[in-house]
Amino acid sequence: MKKAETIFACQNCGHQSRKWLGKCPECGEWNSLVEERERALKKGSGRTGFKLREVAAIAYAEIESQDETRVSSGVTEFDRVLGGGIVPGTLVLIGGDPGIGKSTLMLQVADRLSVNSGAVLYISGEESERQIKLRGERLRIEAKNLFLLPETNLENIFQEVERLNPTAIIVDSIQTVFSAMIESAPGSVSQVREAAHQFLLLAKNRTIPIFLIGHITKDGSIAGPKSLEHIVDTVLYFEGERHHNHRIVRAVKNRFGAANEIGVFEMTGAGLVPVANPSQMFLQERPHNVAGSVVTACMEGTRPLLVEIQALVSETKYGTGRRMTQGVDQSRVALLMAMLEKRLGLQMLGDDVFVNIAGGLEVDEPAVDLGVVAAITSSFKNLPIDPHTTVFGEVGLTGEVRGTTQAVVRAREAQALGFKKIVMPGSNKAGLERLLGVTIVGVKSVEEALAELF
Repeated sequence: MKKAETIFACQNCGHQSRKWLGKCPECGEWNSLVEERERALKKGSGRTGFKLREVAAIAYAEIESQDETRVSSGVTEFDRVLGGGIVPGTLVLIGGDPGIGKSTLMLQVADRLSVNSGAVLYISGEESERQIKLRGERLRIEAKNLFLLPETNLENIFQEVERLNPTAIIVDSIQTVFSAMIESAPGSVSQVREAAHQFLLLAKNRTIPIFLIGHITKDGSIAGPKSLEHIVDTVLYFEGERHHNHRIVRAVKNRFGAANEIGVFEMTGAGLVPVANPSQMFLQERPHNVAGSVVTACMEGTRPLLVEIQALVSETKYGTGRRMTQGVDQSRVALLMAMLEKRLGLQMLGDDVFVNIAGGLEVDEPAVDLGVVAAITSSFKNLPIDPHTTVFGEVGLTGEVRGTTQAVVRAREAQALGFKKIVMPGSNKAGLERLLGVTIVGVKSVEEALAELF
């Protein structure tokens, strides 16, 4: 009897080697090569569900637009993240930390879809049908056309899909699904890649939306090969601190809408509730007339958000001051502090500087630079900023304030929340003079902005 040959596959990138290696030569990950049995395809065999057919190119002008065919999920914030609704035939990958609310949200979406669209198949590889039923009773959902399938074998799942013919499929989770055609263990690179490819073919051939829930690794990325994110149409990430009651769903990739779009939810006893006005939620506990606090306007996809930036500058107990940030890039804050020392003479080398975005939100756009500078200066001078003032603008190394995108949208969001004064780049001031009840101050340098704020 011929001995079965084995290979070693990297569980991070999929690189294959004939011998075990401590470090993957492709991605550099340590101890990621796992032994798998190599399977040789028989002559004439192919992938399950794949059939040869005649193909012909289609003229671009003859293809119908799909903008009108989007289906609402019944959850407004989820529709926003997807670009306005669910596109038939889309494959969506959803990742997040354990216990953050992925299964809860998808069960709520399945309930709405089963009422509005038809039969929905919920495939669970980690929980029994009784556990899902228990969660559904807690969420008070009816789900008359929702069908539960506690199964992990890919071939059995496809047989049930043929029988039921659902209008939407939810897989929880993709790492638990395995194919009998591949001899490696469930959750391995080859199994995850094969299962994703099969669900992609199913989604495109039958034009039904499929949602895949994925596990998260220690560094915060979706477990499995990186090609998994390239296969799907949309990649959504759940964000949010365990100690906060709000959750953020962020689209990092979307072939049918804007990337970096976010949806904000509040975790309650009845599940995840969409938040219609996130800016008000992030600012509801903001302290007034306190040094080191300022409100800035940032953009998340197409949505404007007003967030509070807090800074604390205190004398250090050691020789060199510490620099700690939460919600903003630490390197960017160090760069802005160096600019303040050089251009404005604020010597903070012997001070500890802490910067935080209140509410647990992460902001990575340059328009918050002016807010960070204002908060640090306010704490350093111990001078509070008017609570009815908001700032935004990109700051350069020479101390200039550069224009930002979508300034009108940011200003209108500040007006809607009752702010009376906006300090912004002078190049963005055009067209905002007629904003009722709001004083627009255009500045060209950080020195002008701080003189206006203090």
